[in-house]
Amino acid sequence: MTKYCVYDVFTEHPFGGNQLAIFPDARALPDNLLQAITAEFNFSETTFVYPPDDPAHTARVRIFTPTHEVPFAGHPTIGTAVALFDLGRGKDQVLELGVGPIPCTVTPNGAQFTTSAALERLAQPDPGLVARALGLSIDAINMAVHAPVQASLGLPFVLVELTDRATLARCVSDMAACRDGAQRYPAGMDFSIFAYVRDGAQVDARMFAPLDNIPEDPATGSASATLAALLHEDLRQPQSLRITQGEDMGRTSRITAETFGDPVQVRISGQAVMVMEGELRI
Repeated sequence: MTKYCVYDVFTEHPFGGNQLAIFPDARALPDNLLQAITAEFNFSETTFVYPPDDPAHTARVRIFTPTHEVPFAGHPTIGTAVALFDLGRGKDQVLELGVGPIPCTVTPNGAQFTTSAALERLAQPDPGLVARALGLSIDAINMAVHAPVQASLGLPFVLVELTDRATLARCVSDMAACRDGAQRYPAGMDFSIFAYVRDGAQVDARMFAPLDNIPEDPATGSASATLAALLHEDLRQPQSLRITQGEDMGRTSRITAETFGDPVQVRISGQAVMVMEGELRI
């Protein structure tokens, strides 16, 4: 039997934010079952924690979505850091992820991590296709700051700004358009779309990855980090974004994304709360 816990991430309240299953000591689990275990939970991600390769670090962490392993994701990083803090692993941590070591700091009021990965602009998807994938018309897209762009800080997303909050609320994934997008613009995630509206520092967002068995994600820290880095470049100034996600799902999430330094680094902050713990019997 292997112990696990479930945290709600990017919220201070149970049953909000994004669910995350965490195995704090996954050494007894066979590698060939990790994907099946993740699918059994059916959360957007599950993490499996191992001793670090570098003894100066806190832990090595593998992250799985319902369909595949990913090198980096935001809410698994925050949630795993808080879980390890709750288990007595200290407030200053370094987690070894697929993108390399990620420094984290945890306090009783939440956690933060910093990524130094360079922003990659992978493609400029056709705006009409992006609109169809969201169930919208092309005039719903606001291209004043940037056209739809597929970008990554370790995990790729199509970032698209919409005209207003009501339009964001109307989004409904179109599977045929998403499949078309995945074929035309292949990346590590299958045409995952982070749609948002922005009013200064306030951002309201939704993320859809239906081809990866994530119809909608309540909180997406990696996409939030990518957006902050993108706006830093396009607006040519540091960003301090307050991102609200998950409202349309009834799982409100709060994410803070800040950029600083040269070269640019991104700091993601948020809270997490444990809601369940148990044992896997295999």
